[in-house]
Amino acid sequence: MNQALRFRFRVLVGIVAISGFSQGMLLPLIAIILEQEGISSSLNGLNATALYIGILLASPLMERPLQKLGYKPMIIIGGIIVASSLLLFPLWKSFWFWFFLRLCIGVGDQMLHFSTQTWITSFSPKEHRGRNISIYGVSFGIGFAVGPMMTTLVSIHPALPFIISSLLSIIVWLFVFKLQNEFPEQQNMGSATFIGSFQRFGKVFKYAWVALLPPLGYGFLEASLNGNFPVFALRNGLSIEAVSILLPAFAVGGIVSQLPLGILSDKFGRQNILLIVMLIGFLSFSAAGIVADSILGLFICFTLAGMAVGSTFSLGISYMTDLLPKELLPAGNIMCGIFFSFGSMIGPFVGGITIDWLKGSSFFYLISFMLFIIFVSLLSFSLQNRRREITQN
Repeated sequence: MNQALRFRFRVLVGIVAISGFSQGMLLPLIAIILEQEGISSSLNGLNATALYIGILLASPLMERPLQKLGYKPMIIIGGIIVASSLLLFPLWKSFWFWFFLRLCIGVGDQMLHFSTQTWITSFSPKEHRGRNISIYGVSFGIGFAVGPMMTTLVSIHPALPFIISSLLSIIVWLFVFKLQNEFPEQQNMGSATFIGSFQRFGKVFKYAWVALLPPLGYGFLEASLNGNFPVFALRNGLSIEAVSILLPAFAVGGIVSQLPLGILSDKFGRQNILLIVMLIGFLSFSAAGIVADSILGLFICFTLAGMAVGSTFSLGISYMTDLLPKELLPAGNIMCGIFFSFGSMIGPFVGGITIDWLKGSSFFYLISFMLFIIFVSLLSFSLQNRRREITQN
């Protein structure tokens, strides 16, 4: 990789890190502020879904604008949307105004992620593509892990976390202007009409539905942890400081294990590794329900869970790549993002209702049940494939 490509790669990785930072900050920060304002946990969870509604709405519409505008304009527009939305949060403390701003951030983030991910994949040589995508994922994870620590700045001034996040976004976004614009290869994108995109989505679901479940589960898990756990913690006597330690523990666990799990999945098969990590995640969150009153116990459970299921989104994308022909991979990547958004929308709302209506550690048992369902689905798909192979032989 020459010097120009290295610079481009660093800028794109920096954008992803700041995007992760903003998302990691917003989920617990808004949850804490709304909880202190007396908003119910179900409405709190509903507000958290706005980010992922924006991602979901934008996902099917990304292919054609990227073909027409190229990577650079898409990243610039997405950066403007995210930075300006962050600056507007302190102006008016309103449930629906904040819902709208989070929806806008979801649209901007989807523009950033789809453009940067596709661009990195396009210029990375085959022998370094896996490494570069891993660095991409780790960068987002680091940003997401640091984000929740910004919640403690609310005690200094309520607007401070939003201002810092917006300024960091602007600083990194300015480097994009130094990049030369490029366009995706048309033949790899296929027919980028709205109808054409949905036809490809149907084929992706037909051939690789099981690979879409790990991104769905990760979206459910990530959003409910960051959106609901602060509410659960405050209602069960845990401090904001404890929340700012426990949430990064999960994210750091995912960062530490992401590359090793990717290597293991190359060696032993994506399906086998996914089965193992889903089972460990189920056991970890079940244990968290038992030790819910212990900060140390929760820290251990969150770390172990993060190390197991913190990489399920990237493992799901890799598994999807194994199952699909090359011409469906762009649509497959978008579908993974759509299912991640579905999970992220469902998670905070269902988690909020669970906290409102069920007492004790029901929140943790909800997450463990969801992971168990995905484990059973993966196991069922694996057994069906083995029976099919035996029949054919």
